[in-house]
Amino acid sequence: MDPCPFVRLMVESLALKLPLETRPAAASGVHPSTTPCFCKIRIKNFPFQTALLPLSSSSNDSSPDSATSAPGFHLDSALLRRISGKPVILRLSVFSGRMGRTCGVSGAKLLGRVFVSIDLTGALSRPNMFHNGWLKIGKNEVDKPSARLHLVVRSEPDPRFVFQFGGEPECSPVVFQIQGNIRQPVFSCKFSADRNSRSRSLPSDFTNNSSRWRRSFTSERERHGRERKGWMIMIHDLSGSPVAAASMVTPFVPSPGSDRVSRLNPGAWLILRPNGASVSSWKPWGRLEAWRERGPVDGLGYKFELVTDQNGPANGIPLAEATMSVRKGGKFYIDYKVMKDSGLVSRLSSKGFVVCSSVEGEGKVSKPVVQVGAQHVTCMADAALFIALSAAIDLSMDACRLFSHKLRKELCHVEQDSFL
Repeated sequence: MDPCPFVRLMVESLALKLPLETRPAAASGVHPSTTPCFCKIRIKNFPFQTALLPLSSSSNDSSPDSATSAPGFHLDSALLRRISGKPVILRLSVFSGRMGRTCGVSGAKLLGRVFVSIDLTGALSRPNMFHNGWLKIGKNEVDKPSARLHLVVRSEPDPRFVFQFGGEPECSPVVFQIQGNIRQPVFSCKFSADRNSRSRSLPSDFTNNSSRWRRSFTSERERHGRERKGWMIMIHDLSGSPVAAASMVTPFVPSPGSDRVSRLNPGAWLILRPNGASVSSWKPWGRLEAWRERGPVDGLGYKFELVTDQNGPANGIPLAEATMSVRKGGKFYIDYKVMKDSGLVSRLSSKGFVVCSSVEGEGKVSKPVVQVGAQHVTCMADAALFIALSAAIDLSMDACRLFSHKLRKELCHVEQDSFL
């Protein structure tokens, strides 16, 4: 099947130029960083995005000397059909001061807004440029200097393969590829929570060398028994051949005196792929760590690294690190463009959207929807790696459940039922 059509709307090259008398200063209580201003970017029916704004000292209408970009908006073909022929208004509200609130009071001051009208007709088939340059912020008197915002707004086609688990990953579901109203089975999953699942289900070359990738287990942990380990999910193609796997290689255990997995001692998964044509040999493709964040919002923290043949499993390339709400769930993203703008993956030549996977909140039925950028899929085995990664993210929500709460039976070892 062909990928689904998507369009990415990008807001780039963001920078702010302020009149001298309005420049924020640390003495006035404004954040004393090199980027003391920010903007909120809105499109109707989308959550707003926030981007820091570096101050530019470039002269006249020349390009800014430093700039940042927003994550961008992702539009599918159904949405584009609904808004076809209608102008889309991009609104940017520019603030000086701190983001967020202190004691319920915002520390930011609104400097003004700019609006860009966008026509997405034909955006599925060709790139479009909607704006490139400086815009005055708000309405100022003619004889008074005004703040100006530099931005580039453009779109480009961004086709993606879309998959959905037919059930919760721990229930060993079928995975469907979706295109419009067509759902076609492409993978099957086999989940195991057995303590010895790795030694029975994975080839000998992986189990014999797995000590290189997992942390040593202390005898105290083994005696205490309060750990979640041995979980594994195998991804099979329609012929029944294994094409990817996610294996829990570091158990999820509560920190001392607590019932939660801490950031200092996270659990970890390896995402595995067959080593060559043989299905009896495997090698790591990525490593995922997860933990339970403390703070005002109870969150699932995670970090994903790409493992390459050159750097080995101990020195992965970071691709994603964030926190999502335990109660509401969220989305796991890998986006090279956003990471490159953040300076995280300067060694990688790939660009653009990679993967997005939905994760339901704790205790909710989860059938992850997975979008994979078409440029990253040369065969279905490539897509299977992202399916395995998405399953590991989803299962980490359960693995990081407070140890005072009981897990569902599919996730429990037989001998653990008495204390999980």
